[in-house]
Amino acid sequence: QVQLVESGGGLVQAGGSLRLSCAASGRTFSSYAMGWFRQAPGKERELVADISRGGGTRYYADSVKGRFTISRDNAKNTVYLQMISLKPEDTAVYYCAARIPVESEYDYWGQGTQVTVSS
Repeated sequence: QVQLVESGGGLVQAGGSLRLSCAASGRTFSSYAMGWFRQAPGKERELVADISRGGGTRYYADSVKGRFTISRDNAKNTVYLQMISLKPEDTAVYYCAARIPVESEYDYWGQGTQVTVSS
């Protein structure tokens, strides 16, 4: 079983930056595409960004394009989400997840890390 652990969340003011990390267990990290999701209170879970196994293909939700960058270091079994110019609307619990290409379903999930952006 793949275990994912997020870190890096916290409380920041609008305009600030955070970098989230997701560390994966096991030796097969590079077999998975990875995604970052977020869920705000009362709202549905939203796919924020996705990165292919080798990092060559990236997807971003329109709401975060130009502000968030997803990256991965397969040697460290870690995926990152660099967030800049944070807005209060970015406040949510952020989850990382793993999927097998070319499937659309994410099979493994972390527990999430809270990001709170104040005005």
